[in-house]
Amino acid sequence: MLIFLLILFIGINLDCASQCCVGSAHSGFVQYGKASYYGDEFHGRKTSSGEVYDKWKYTCAHRELPFGTRVRVTNLSNNKTVVVRVNDRGPFVKGRVIDLSFVAAREIAMLKAGIVKVKIEVVK
Repeated sequence: MLIFLLILFIGINLDCASQCCVGSAHSGFVQYGKASYYGDEFHGRKTSSGEVYDKWKYTCAHRELPFGTRVRVTNLSNNKTVVVRVNDRGPFVKGRVIDLSFVAAREIAMLKAGIVKVKIEVVK
């Protein structure tokens, strides 16, 4: 009986340890590529997460990072950075790795260019 309880206890703790680490699988994630930003026509529409897109919130779309992940995006042409939260899927245009909200794109001075080379780092 004692051995059974010990095995049960160890099994529960191992299971808890794996759950406690959810979201950390992408820590250390770094990606380079091109960023674009949402046009005004998307303001007010639902995102893949079910959240409504608000161009005044610091959010983004990424193909694989979990919803809620916070990433630092650096515009490689001017080294300006912004931290955004993943709440949508995309972009679905070849060669692009992230779509930023309007306010996030403005923060890193990419509005005029429209598409810029960026570095993406998971921060949380």
